[in-house]
Amino acid sequence: MIKLDIGLIGLGTVGGGVYSLLKRKKSILRERSGVSLNLVKVCDRDSGRRRALKVSTRQFTRNTKDIFQDVSIDVVIELIGGIHPAKEYIIEALRRGKNVITANKALLAECGTELFRTAAECNRKIFFEASVGGAVPVIKTLRESLIGNRVLSISGIVNGTSNYILTKMSQEGLDFGEALSLAKKMGYAEANPALDIEGIDAAHKLTILAMLAFGGEVRFRDVYRQGINNITASDIAFAREFGYVIKPLAIAKRTDEGIEARVHPTLLPEYHILAKVDGSFNGFLFRSDEAGEQLLYGRGAGSLPTASAVVSDLIDCANKKDSLVLLREKLRVKPIGTLSSRYYLRFSVIDKPGVLSAISGILGRHKVSISDVIQIERREGNFVPLIMITHEAMEDNVMKALGLIDRLRIVGRSPQVLRIGD
Repeated sequence: MIKLDIGLIGLGTVGGGVYSLLKRKKSILRERSGVSLNLVKVCDRDSGRRRALKVSTRQFTRNTKDIFQDVSIDVVIELIGGIHPAKEYIIEALRRGKNVITANKALLAECGTELFRTAAECNRKIFFEASVGGAVPVIKTLRESLIGNRVLSISGIVNGTSNYILTKMSQEGLDFGEALSLAKKMGYAEANPALDIEGIDAAHKLTILAMLAFGGEVRFRDVYRQGINNITASDIAFAREFGYVIKPLAIAKRTDEGIEARVHPTLLPEYHILAKVDGSFNGFLFRSDEAGEQLLYGRGAGSLPTASAVVSDLIDCANKKDSLVLLREKLRVKPIGTLSSRYYLRFSVIDKPGVLSAISGILGRHKVSISDVIQIERREGNFVPLIMITHEAMEDNVMKALGLIDRLRIVGRSPQVLRIGD
């Protein structure tokens, strides 16, 4: 029987889930894994959480030093989130000879290289299965199942809040504000939902996945992101007329010129496998040279799904599994302007002759050709919607054309532009 003594920092949503899971399932975990998970100390600034979870006063502390200075503790679980002081806590734990488990995607995305280097210098390990995908074994798939493969691309719905909002807009005809309010009511969105709806959370997760998949350092600031907050119920309806569903995608691809790393709402064909991932669920589609395509699907967040991933890391830590992250080089992330894609364009225009030819003329001069057009007679004030689907074009050319079109007197509000996936 292997014994693992644990220090837990943070009793919030995930930390509370970890405490509860370890308490309820200690015996069955010991029977299944041959590991005795012994929670020695639990740290949180809020004593109210101790009372709510019925943590014993013997176990509980408000001072992290009680965990770092306890020589019996083998592994520290960091679940407070954010960059500071979480970064300092992890470094302190490593330097005191303790392994670390974290669910902190923001910290790993923005400071991962430094943390992995520190762990190697201290001959310690950092486990982070819970940082991406909750209970969905995304990190294990990349590190273990696909170890004999060259990963070519990752496409995923990695943020459940954004997916829930777009699903409700699509299935119930809600506008963005209504769907966001419902997400807050259901507990899927925070009071300040910016991290989710602006694509920041998804970009953090994609940074981690890209580093693991492609074996090099990816800087978070180089990952392009566009949020979902400008998507309207009209966009959802127009996309459906063309046979598409709008999904919040995170995409990383190998190319000869570097890697693509981008987060943005995407029009997917209705038959696409990721188009079927609805509600708060996550879906991860891997493509690799030997295994081909693989889909992972499940709940990507929440107290107990994420706690489940943390416990999986505890067992790996006890069994001395390797968690070394080798970032051999800094990977070049291609600028978004060099992307080639098909595009959905929505204009608000005055309903008079010559409008379509004026807009299509500017697009044509910038090497953007039109595949399909819908012109709606329904008025929005003095304007009517004009919807275009383009053939494949370079992003820089599309944006230059749209900049000129936006200045035309026949155009109302700025055009909506969304990329189309295949």
